Amino acid sequence: MDQGIRQFYELGYEDERLRVGGNGRLEFLRTQDVVRRFVGERSRVLDVGGATGVHAEWLARDGHDVVLVDAMPSHVEVAGALPGVSAVVGDARDLPVDGPFDVVLLFGPLYHLPERADRLRAWREALRVVRPGGVVLGAVIGRFAALLDGLRRDFVLDPRYRDVVARGIRTGRHLPPTDTPWFTTAYLHHPAEAAEEAREAGLDVVGTFALEGVAWLRSDADLDDAFADPRSWTT
Repeated sequence: MDQGIRQFYELGYEDERLRVGGNGRLEFLRTQDVVRRFVGERSRVLDVGGATGVHAEWLARDGHDVVLVDAMPSHVEVAGALPGVSAVVGDARDLPVDGPFDVVLLFGPLYHLPERADRLRAWREALRVVRPGGVVLGAVIGRFAALLDGLRRDFVLDPRYRDVVARGIRTGRHLPPTDTPWFTTAYLHHPAEAAEEAREAGLDVVGTFALEGVAWLRSDADLDDAFADPRSWTT
């Protein structure tokens, strides 16, 4: 793992980000909604890059058998303590587990592998361990996410951030300086690009789903108010 990425996740933000509220909660709820459409009853699920088990936890509560793989030992320690979850340190490009799994989730690795060849390896490893007819679900970050995040949180007032955004839009490579609070090294996909990579890796693509959309640009306080009223996010 890139050392900058490792240092970013050692700060512990990932465990809180999806649990606390705001746009992290929005991402969590939408991801949960999409996953439940594809996961059958009592499935064997492999969560690759599953961090501290935010999704593995509810999947286990839903009755699934969950195995989590993550490159960060500190993440694996936390996830492995969750009821119904087993966890192991490993690389998405060379999984330390064998299948067959009914469902494989790639919700962390794809946007932290800047090289296309490495992303294809991750897709192919998922294909290797999923059962015939099983499901592989991958998540990526959109090409304009850094620009939108910068506008939302005023990062664009820093000329260095504007340089990061310009390079990211041009090349897909989000490469922030290490002395900033900005999101760490990532690859930002065009909307159709992830499906193209999955097909090249040998998977049959059934769809691409937007997770957050324009709602992501609302303030965390506004989103928390919306979460308090189920009618605003369940329709």
